[in-house]
Amino acid sequence: MKNTGRRTKITVSADGSGIVSQAGGLLLARTLQVTGMDRGLSAGLGRWRPGRAVHDPGKIVADLVMALALGGDCLADVAMLRAQPQLFGPVASDPVVSRLISRLADDLPAALKAIRAARAAARQRVWALADGTAPGAGGGLVPLDVDATIVASCSEKEQAAPTWKKTFGFHPLTVFADHGAEGSGEPLAIMLRPGNAGSNTAADHVQAVRLALAQLPRAMRRRVLIRADSGGGTHEFLAWLTRPGRRLHYSVGFPMTDDVQAAILKVPAAAWTAAYDSERMVRPGAWVAELTGMLNLAGWPTGMRVIVRKERPHPGAQLRFTDLGGHRFTCFATDTTGGQLADLELRHRLRARCEDRIRAAKDTGLRNLPLHGYAANQIWAELVAMACELLAWMQMLALDGQARRWEPKRLRLRIFTVAGRITRGGRRLRLRLAAHWPWAAQITAAVSRLQALEPG
Repeated sequence: MKNTGRRTKITVSADGSGIVSQAGGLLLARTLQVTGMDRGLSAGLGRWRPGRAVHDPGKIVADLVMALALGGDCLADVAMLRAQPQLFGPVASDPVVSRLISRLADDLPAALKAIRAARAAARQRVWALADGTAPGAGGGLVPLDVDATIVASCSEKEQAAPTWKKTFGFHPLTVFADHGAEGSGEPLAIMLRPGNAGSNTAADHVQAVRLALAQLPRAMRRRVLIRADSGGGTHEFLAWLTRPGRRLHYSVGFPMTDDVQAAILKVPAAAWTAAYDSERMVRPGAWVAELTGMLNLAGWPTGMRVIVRKERPHPGAQLRFTDLGGHRFTCFATDTTGGQLADLELRHRLRARCEDRIRAAKDTGLRNLPLHGYAANQIWAELVAMACELLAWMQMLALDGQARRWEPKRLRLRIFTVAGRITRGGRRLRLRLAAHWPWAAQITAAVSRLQALEPG
């Protein structure tokens, strides 16, 4: 059949005026102002501003953070902001940006301290503004999820090394604050490590948690639940968590030793209770039981409980040598004394949301470390953390419903990439979004919520 439809030929010219792309990035710029992070970065990084310099180091770092949040993956991607000064203000040139990163890397401890202080101050303000939707609202525990990931490198960058996954690159350790089922999450620490760093190195876990706790509002630091996989199930890490006066709670993976396997075989059939799914409904083919009284826990923290989960593997899954009787077993340890076993196991299993947060971080600049020097890439990891925080804070303060859970790719597709036209009238600038954009009303409502908040 002959197609008789006629497609109009489109002529393209680069002569438009007053048009801006990434118009939804105005939400990020306003979030920087509301949280006070822009001022905090300017105050903290002022010492790295050369004499007679035009551009403020804090503004340069904030621009890099916004570029990453909008999808950039290298320093040069700040050009997308430079091309739209009406929306994002004056932006430094690429050489100026590169020289600042080099100066910060040369004075790494002081630079990281200044950046992290600005992040912590902004977080305290955001959580106060968010009120009932902030982590730990209502007096509950703030879940902090510790997990490592692999960042591959295609060149021999400083301290890149072979990884346990037979790749080459880095092995950063991350800590994310979980926003719960109604939100996303925010990184409290992204600690860069060489590729050959261990998965269960207690010293690295302690350092990462220290960095994360320093990011929390002071009132929240004794209402924390540390969640980790079996990499955190070490004597040294749990001893540090339970040191007198620390008042931290934990739910960490427990190693499947021979003693644990022997104890599982002795669990009576009546001791197994049904496990829950993420909706707190009974999950067919999954059960939980407690092993605490059946194990010799000498040397482990006092009051520690060990809980095991048994489930039928999903179709196509291969059993491991630690699996018994055709079932898959996983164990975790916790200091929580009360509650149903199924609830405690579900709480621990929800730490899997950390993997979603890591995936989002890799979509926001962590997939590849673009710089050669290790110190410079540590600065880059801090920029990635701030970009992820900026996205999470914007969602917490400006969006509602399902949009609070959207990952960066969806935010960029629906919110940030909208086109608009800037017009002037009555001594004011007005951003007119495309009327046919499906999410235009949602964007304008979000901007209104942020503009109703005073700058930090």
